[in-house]
Amino acid sequence: MSALDVTELSKTFPVGGGLLHKPGAVRAVRPVSFTVETGETLGIVGESGCGKSTLARMLVGLIEPTTGQIEIEGKPLDNADAAAFGKLIQYVFQDPVSSLNPRKTIRQIIEAPLKYLHGMAGDVRAGRIAEIFASVNLREEFLDRYPHEFCGGQAQRIGIARALAAAPRIMVLDEPVSALDVSVQAQVLNLMADLRGQFNLTYLFISHDLAVVEAVSDRIMVPYFGSVVEIGRAEDLFKTPRHPYTNLLADSAPVVGRALTAPEQRDTELPDPLNPPPGCAFAGRCPRATERCLTAEPKLRPLGDDQLAACHHPLD
Repeated sequence: MSALDVTELSKTFPVGGGLLHKPGAVRAVRPVSFTVETGETLGIVGESGCGKSTLARMLVGLIEPTTGQIEIEGKPLDNADAAAFGKLIQYVFQDPVSSLNPRKTIRQIIEAPLKYLHGMAGDVRAGRIAEIFASVNLREEFLDRYPHEFCGGQAQRIGIARALAAAPRIMVLDEPVSALDVSVQAQVLNLMADLRGQFNLTYLFISHDLAVVEAVSDRIMVPYFGSVVEIGRAEDLFKTPRHPYTNLLADSAPVVGRALTAPEQRDTELPDPLNPPPGCAFAGRCPRATERCLTAEPKLRPLGDDQLAACHHPLD
């Protein structure tokens, strides 16, 4: 049984009108379906505005979907039942310090899910908190301090500990190391790899850093303008991309010893979300686009072993 099944999940935000603008809507996430296996890490990578964070927030119940269904281990989840969400799936935020309540001690922050999700008694909570803190390599003396007293790496470990306290099956990691120094990033990434094996966790790892996503993921999903344009194994996706947008991302990533050059593309701007183009949303930036791309929206389809792409003219 898979850990997570997402079926036709979408989100549309209404945009209010004014004196100069008519009411409209922005489709932040178009209907998307995918599956994540138990113990797997699915990387989600793309530019700002591609819909990856909106998708993540729907998965953990922070945003209500417009359409679609989320199932964890075969059980449909209802957005109205916050406790059900909290016990099964947890979110680790990008900014570790601002995601922690500055008025509460670390002990109060960590014990909240133990108290309100699991109804754990005080003496049992103390022992569980000690176990969780040990698992993220933090000293117990930190428990009576406040979030502002910690550096970014320590604060992110605390954020991970708070998520672990709920005993989830799945953790959604939204840019979990982007705000950290490079040396600290490696420590946190190694910790998360250890925790995945220790607690049999399933990860959704969201980032714009291709090197990090490729290093930690089993499979990678690439969204663009709210739609998924490619899914494949991490070791294959950036070596042999099938969608021109995935190829653009790979060519845009800086590499030590290689001069920075602008990849070939017809346009550099994302489409207008209030006036989306017909056909393929990437056509305006794609050097391979034809008349068909401007009129017919491509569907996600298998292209090779365990690789899917939504493109009329995929790369060889």
